Amino acid sequence: MNDETRDETHDGAHDEAHDDGTRVRGLWRQGLEVFVDNRLALVGVGIFVLLAAFSFLGPLFHDSDQVHTDLASVYLSPGTAGHPLGTDGVGYDQLGRLMLGGQTSIVVGLAAGLLATVVGTVWGAIAGFAGGWVDAVMMRVVDAMMSIPALFLFMLMAAIVTPTVPMLIVIIGAFAWLGPARLVRGEALTLRTREYVLAMRGMGGTGGRAVRRHIIPNAIGTVIVNATFQIADAILYVAYLSFLGLGVPPPAANWGGMLSDGLSDTFSGHWWLLYPPGIAIILIVLAFNFIGDGLRDVFEVRLRRR
Repeated sequence: MNDETRDETHDGAHDEAHDDGTRVRGLWRQGLEVFVDNRLALVGVGIFVLLAAFSFLGPLFHDSDQVHTDLASVYLSPGTAGHPLGTDGVGYDQLGRLMLGGQTSIVVGLAAGLLATVVGTVWGAIAGFAGGWVDAVMMRVVDAMMSIPALFLFMLMAAIVTPTVPMLIVIIGAFAWLGPARLVRGEALTLRTREYVLAMRGMGGTGGRAVRRHIIPNAIGTVIVNATFQIADAILYVAYLSFLGLGVPPPAANWGGMLSDGLSDTFSGHWWLLYPPGIAIILIVLAFNFIGDGLRDVFEVRLRRR
């Protein structure tokens, strides 16, 4: 190969790589434009950022003792000096309690939702790609577990073990992966017959490589969108368990436990203990649902080609 031919080959490869990079950047830019066009998705991002900043940065500006009770300051109404949202039945500052509860709810929700997504994605991808008896056995396990109400399973596990933040993540993630598994399995059944997967297998590629390099990456849109809904569901599950008295024990807090305590205190006229955690739960669940809708638009091929 002479120098001129070599230069032309090098230039062609460079141009092709440049075109691929430009195409990828164009897809990212187009996806961002589609996401920005969804106003509710932007609202969801804003709500989540504000709630996360409130929960994790708020204690730096509003310091309160959330460990020791203060029976001389119980049930102070909102607006009392040093207690903008009042205090609860043991003297805890309600605003500081709301921040502490937000930390637990957000951390458990994010971690449990991501754990459920990862487990469900791997399980569904393997089942859908393998097919045959492997798929039948793996999906019968999913069907059997889905036939039992999830909340019942969560209550059973939370009653057996001591609810801590890591344990709540494991308990919720261990049962919330069933939905993602079925979704990804459906994607894998379609993707395994694509030409690039068949070509890779024809060249001696293993099933594990097919799952890692082709099935999961090409189902990433479904996985990411579902992950946002899994996080929202996990936050609700934390609230359910805590509302039933199976959340993290005091002095730790989460919004579901605060909601449960506030409900009983409302009948005594202490309304300020009920509404803040209830509103916080509603806002963060709505935020992740809005974000999920926006991401679904981004990964929708027809919208990306408009």
